[in-house]
Amino acid sequence: MEKSCKICEIFESIQGEGIFVGQKHLFIRLLGCNLNCKYCDTNNFSEKKAIILTKSALYEEIKHYGAQVISFTGGEPLLQSEFLRDFLAEYKSSLKKTIYLETNGSLPYRLREIIDYIDIVSMDIKLESATGEKNDFSLSDEFLLVARDSNVFAKVVFDENITEKEILELANLGLKHGIEIILQPKMPMSKNLDAAGIFQKLYNKYSRIRLIPQVHKYLNLP
Repeated sequence: MEKSCKICEIFESIQGEGIFVGQKHLFIRLLGCNLNCKYCDTNNFSEKKAIILTKSALYEEIKHYGAQVISFTGGEPLLQSEFLRDFLAEYKSSLKKTIYLETNGSLPYRLREIIDYIDIVSMDIKLESATGEKNDFSLSDEFLLVARDSNVFAKVVFDENITEKEILELANLGLKHGIEIILQPKMPMSKNLDAAGIFQKLYNKYSRIRLIPQVHKYLNLP
């Protein structure tokens, strides 16, 4: 029997986050996540409303869209890494599109299954101060070791509760892996958040960083 995946939605829009902001992407939002971040905006997708697609059905669906970048997002797409591996192994060469993975960065062992088929990795670094999820940064470190031969960058959602220890940990990860780090203020932005000040604190320790809000929200895009 042909493998299938559970999808929340498929849509074209403008990428609103990270270093490829402004590009047209085809977003394939896979169902499910292994984390429960306080600011998550995808918790409203339920199992009952999931779209079930086989590999061939997903391929046929993608052919209807013109975007040259396919963004597998979530939730956490790596929860369905076995399907993604098999799908991309069979169809990536036929699609002739850039494959972009948006991930929470907590499943390095699953990334190993598909990294050979991924062109760009947009990896979150989850701060406990913003997400409520504990993070000792060791998983982020391991994840980056797996992703190092791809075009990988990190996104960090932060708010006014970010700690000096978290800033130091981010700088250490940046120095070790040489990655671009995108600081992304938690939306809606608190009046107490000095985003530029936090940027400067990290910049003093590691300069390959950018401060970029969620642009699609300002443009009223999905």
